Amino acid sequence: MAPDGADWAQDRNVLWNAAEAAEKRKDAKTGREYELALPVELDAGARKELARDFARELVNRYGIVADVAIHEPGREGDNRNHHAHILTTTRMAGEDGLGAKTRVLDVASTASAEIEHMRGVWARQVNTALERHQVEQRVDHRSFERQGKEQEPTRHMGVSATAMERQAAREIPGREPVTDLGKQNAEIRERNRVLETARKAVEKAQELFSGLEKRARLAVGLARKIGQRMEREREAEHQRKELARQAEVRRQQDIWAAEEARKAAERDRQKPFEEPTFRRSRDRGPSIGL
Repeated sequence: MAPDGADWAQDRNVLWNAAEAAEKRKDAKTGREYELALPVELDAGARKELARDFARELVNRYGIVADVAIHEPGREGDNRNHHAHILTTTRMAGEDGLGAKTRVLDVASTASAEIEHMRGVWARQVNTALERHQVEQRVDHRSFERQGKEQEPTRHMGVSATAMERQAAREIPGREPVTDLGKQNAEIRERNRVLETARKAVEKAQELFSGLEKRARLAVGLARKIGQRMEREREAEHQRKELARQAEVRRQQDIWAAEEARKAAERDRQKPFEEPTFRRSRDRGPSIGL
């Protein structure tokens, strides 16, 4: 896989002969290798596509040529060991051949950041492929510490120890590890299993508590709404009674006013029929001094 315009690099022999010829120093590095563990959950076509996607990312980012080789598990080895080897040039490729070195991957101040970036790219590509094929598992390129996990990383065993463990497993399936590193890793995996079991138990308890807390909040909210509705109903009933009282007062006032008006009208009606009264004045006559 090569950048646009570098069609000459599609021939492996031409490519790597050019890579050798471009270097003058005997100890010069002509290629950079990336080894990728391919998910066993994917089929062969999906694994191939995944490896090529990562190679394409390398080509686009650094302008180099990537030579991809996909390896299937050996008959006597681990049948989950699907992996790919990607060998890239250390120089950028163009229409006229190989050019400048990719110093960003050689200088210590930038190389570690670039490697970390590409590890993140690979993790995202793997997770996208797993999701596309409806596989639940996910990968994380970060260490357990950076992920915030308490799990202990296993020890790197190397080729010899790995071969010895695989040979022993083939001879007696399920047997205990035979190498010191194998035994250490078995103990580490057991500790991690216990930690993971405890973590899941805590998560389950938190989930249960969260559910109870949520239901409690809902109950409190419902009780508050019921209380508010009852308060509104009491207020409405109070207003209704007050309006009824005021209406009754007005009715009584109207009755009293009507009765007073009737009485006044009755009095006015009876006045013409009343006889006039006259007051007689006595004339006592002249005083006789008594």
